[in-house]
Amino acid sequence: MSKLYFIVGSQDLYGEETLKEVAADSQKMASFLNEQLSDTVKVELLPTVITSDSCIEQCRRASNDDDCVGVITWMHTFSPAKMWIKGLQQLTKPLLHLHTQANEKLPYATIDMDFMNLNQAAHGDREYGFILSRLNIPHEVVVGFYRHKDTVDQIRRFAEVAKAIDYSKHLRVAMFGNNMRDVAVTDGDRVESQIRYGWEVNYYAIGDLVKQISQVTEEEVNRKMAEYDQKYERKTQNLDAVKEQAKYEVAMEKFFERKGIGAFTDTFQDLYGLKQLPGLSVQNLMGKGIGFGPEGDYKTSALSAVLMKMSEGRKGATGFIEDYTYDLTPGKELELAAHMLEVPVQFAATKPVIDVIPLSIGGKEDPARLIFDSQTGDAIQVTMADMGTHFRLICADIVMVKQPEAMPKLPTARLMWKLKPDFKTGAAAWLYAGGGHHSVISLSLTRKDIVMFARLTGTELITIGNDTTEADLQKFFMPK
Repeated sequence: MSKLYFIVGSQDLYGEETLKEVAADSQKMASFLNEQLSDTVKVELLPTVITSDSCIEQCRRASNDDDCVGVITWMHTFSPAKMWIKGLQQLTKPLLHLHTQANEKLPYATIDMDFMNLNQAAHGDREYGFILSRLNIPHEVVVGFYRHKDTVDQIRRFAEVAKAIDYSKHLRVAMFGNNMRDVAVTDGDRVESQIRYGWEVNYYAIGDLVKQISQVTEEEVNRKMAEYDQKYERKTQNLDAVKEQAKYEVAMEKFFERKGIGAFTDTFQDLYGLKQLPGLSVQNLMGKGIGFGPEGDYKTSALSAVLMKMSEGRKGATGFIEDYTYDLTPGKELELAAHMLEVPVQFAATKPVIDVIPLSIGGKEDPARLIFDSQTGDAIQVTMADMGTHFRLICADIVMVKQPEAMPKLPTARLMWKLKPDFKTGAAAWLYAGGGHHSVISLSLTRKDIVMFARLTGTELITIGNDTTEADLQKFFMPK
């Protein structure tokens, strides 16, 4: 199970008795947090840091432990920050600075200098906070008594983001084909994304997948068809088209398992050897946590996989989508988002329907796909742009809504939402920020999760929501 190491700071100035109390209090805190977070992560206490050498030892231990996804640090007493420098410089895991105390209330009637020396996080954490800032180490700060629910919830959020960052560092992305020709926003520096996020993004010829498809057996197709029948309603009588998608999914699952791949892209401009554009197969794979980006958009593919990992255990869907068109009725503006086929099935509000309908793009046989209306509620829309010198995350608060009227002729699943703070400001902010037409929508994550992810990965972040004003459009989004 993934774990967080808990490292507590002190020094040998106060004597052995004080250090014993520090160790005892630290163990109580670690045990409590471990119990509270047991469904998410294991919390393990390391020996108290009292010297530079002990700091180096604990930071190396955390960095070298594959099960460790992050580190919590707290200064029980005053812990001189120079002794933290060398250790922190070797720490490679996400860092949480917990600003708390072993005691909730002050013992006003009995407080003395012994108590003050032992319980001086207000002193020690400021020393520690300075060195983190001076070293420019990305970190998260949580403030509050460690037993309070809001404090535990913030630590849990850190654990979930840290697990997603750990997943990101091991993520492999397969690109079947390259970017859609002449498109700019879906392109990006794959070398830099591996350096910053760990994404190993590699090209595979569509022929590699076609070869795998040719080896799929009838028995494997039948098992996949049984899975579809259990999960979905089937409207079409064109079983051959559905079986073709079943072949694609079986082949991709084998390919991904063999290569250790957690996300992929394809493009309708490179379907050589395929009878259909992958639709139902891709939708079902996204429902299992596989990241996807169309038209060679590896950034969205990887980001969707990472954010799906981050949202595990929470209610509400997370997945890829594409901005398509608007309803511009004054005061009731809505965005309609979909894609040619590949709308993630996890967004379905009711049982999805399998259908085979002509597709006016790609030049292939009519493909099988899942059609459904989306879940509703508060959500975020997140995209990543390569600005040439750096990556930029853009996160907008939105509200997913039911479609106002039926769309009987739209042959794809669809999502609809309202922009915040209003349509004109929200859309203009997205455009000024350079937000693309591919993004990740999440009904389970919030802006706070993306802020933390951006901070811990050192990624520029622009947020859009009710706190965005027209003045912000000029203040934050004008060219430098």
